[in-house]
Amino acid sequence: MGETTTKIVSDRTPVRRSEYEGRTEGTRTLMQWFRAPRRPRLWFEILLIAVSYWLYSMVRNAVPEQKDAALRHADQVWNFERSLNLAVEHGVNHAANSVPWLIIGMNYYYATLHFIVTLSVLVWLFRKHPGRYASTRLVLFVTTGIALVGYYCFPLAPPRLMDGGFIDTVKVHHTWGSMASGDLAHVSNQYAAMPSMHIGWSLWCGITIAMLARPLWAKVLGLLYPVVTLLVIISTANHFWLDAFGGALCLSVGFAASWAVYGGFAYRLPSRVPVPAGG
Repeated sequence: MGETTTKIVSDRTPVRRSEYEGRTEGTRTLMQWFRAPRRPRLWFEILLIAVSYWLYSMVRNAVPEQKDAALRHADQVWNFERSLNLAVEHGVNHAANSVPWLIIGMNYYYATLHFIVTLSVLVWLFRKHPGRYASTRLVLFVTTGIALVGYYCFPLAPPRLMDGGFIDTVKVHHTWGSMASGDLAHVSNQYAAMPSMHIGWSLWCGITIAMLARPLWAKVLGLLYPVVTLLVIISTANHFWLDAFGGALCLSVGFAASWAVYGGFAYRLPSRVPVPAGG
């Protein structure tokens, strides 16, 4: 009986090991194919970005505008910052508003560069670093996706909508500086302040430029971009500094996801795409 049992076990063992090895090899082959650098297709990327931003806007604005909860959360954030003696938003907002040309420029900065710089960096990656494009783009997409979860789970009113004496600089100076101020307020969710994607996207742009650009001046500008953006979102009373922290946290999840999918840091992957044989 003992010999029979031993034989059965020994007969089954190679079969199980072979099946496991087959599955492992298949998985490795799939991951190698997925991670292999390939030249992105322009038409597909344009379509992907357009559809993704449309979905992002639709989902963001579809989140119920929970005014009471958003204002309550804003009070909680403001009180927490004051408990840390780091509630700087009110002072910065009033100081910037006292210089009309400065705050008007910040209003337009807030409304435009968020999109212009991000798209420009994507185009630059597409042209100059095609091998790193997909992995770096994934960072941005995951960051934005996590932000949508934040908007739904933690509705938050921006400082300009509180009763704390903050100034809505778009309304005061009659400029176009925020989709959630003035005449455009009805087409945008005004309570999607946490996390700040102005910071999430600007950090992504800044880090990408600092890591991949060659001229020193470009690297410096890349590092300064999220810093200036932080000053702008606070000066215009569109965000608390804690919203910026939330944006940075979302970005870290994006980098972790890219690392898991592509098996390495996005900026350390091969920059160029191998030319196919006979191509």
